[in-house]
Amino acid sequence: MSRKPKHILLVTGMSGAGKSTVLRTLEDLGWETVDNLPLLLLNRLLDTAPAEGTDGDDERPLALGIGTQTRGFDAESIVRRIKKLREDHGHDVGTLFLECAGSELERRYSETRRRHPLAQDRPASDGIARERELLAPLREWSNRLVDTTSLAGHELAQQIRSTFSGDGVGETTLSILSFGFARGLPRNADLVLDMRFLRNPHWDKALRPGTGKDANVSAYVAADPAYAEAMAQIESLLLLLVPRYQAEGKAYVTVAFGCTGGRHRSVHVAERMAARLRQEGFSPTVTHRDLQTAPQDSLEGAPLVA
Repeated sequence: MSRKPKHILLVTGMSGAGKSTVLRTLEDLGWETVDNLPLLLLNRLLDTAPAEGTDGDDERPLALGIGTQTRGFDAESIVRRIKKLREDHGHDVGTLFLECAGSELERRYSETRRRHPLAQDRPASDGIARERELLAPLREWSNRLVDTTSLAGHELAQQIRSTFSGDGVGETTLSILSFGFARGLPRNADLVLDMRFLRNPHWDKALRPGTGKDANVSAYVAADPAYAEAMAQIESLLLLLVPRYQAEGKAYVTVAFGCTGGRHRSVHVAERMAARLRQEGFSPTVTHRDLQTAPQDSLEGAPLVA
């Protein structure tokens, strides 16, 4: 007899894009994880009693690794089975797709000296292209996509921890991010707000070594004539939009604040906005992407002359 509905996450995507890292991280968070299980056996797995030593009414979410190496892999068939699990058993099934640029995948295979599973006797690029074709229906169907092209293993693990940790399965996961435009726009941001209109602490020699977490840097930024009105309007915007995203069932919302180098203005504003959202009952996760980078005049551009 089928047990009560579960939260299930299918983890799929390009070979070499980080599926093993994701599954290990989810397991560390307390998820039950199974890799390369033929989906024909999924119902049997769901009907099996929890392992000895676990809660008899195990409510842990379940992560399933699915890829082109999974026995009987057929992307369109998998999509149909996902729909059936939802309709017939009420399971909450999500799909996380791990994307990665072909050139980066080729580099990873060359670096590890592994052969691509779909190109044992051909260049890795051939297997990558074929795999992308086979996975296309799953990529289109997935409700969460993470591009790991520029992510190291620990960065991917950190992103998974911030996204999937906690007890609120099915709730909107709210992330606040600071970054530097000089190092590129963040991936997967829903809202990007540019803080470069604020006075820049980088050009004060006493403040340059600090960050937006320091009181003197924060005071300097807050002294900008436009600061108070701008922050009030940004707060109002977020307090309007975040509940609307939740009402629409959006699972993940990332708000990114950028400045030139990602160490001062964006960090301060991200911390302020996260604190304001917490006051309103939200639980944002804060990440400072470029906080540890070294100050560099060439990234900041010329200072404004009064």
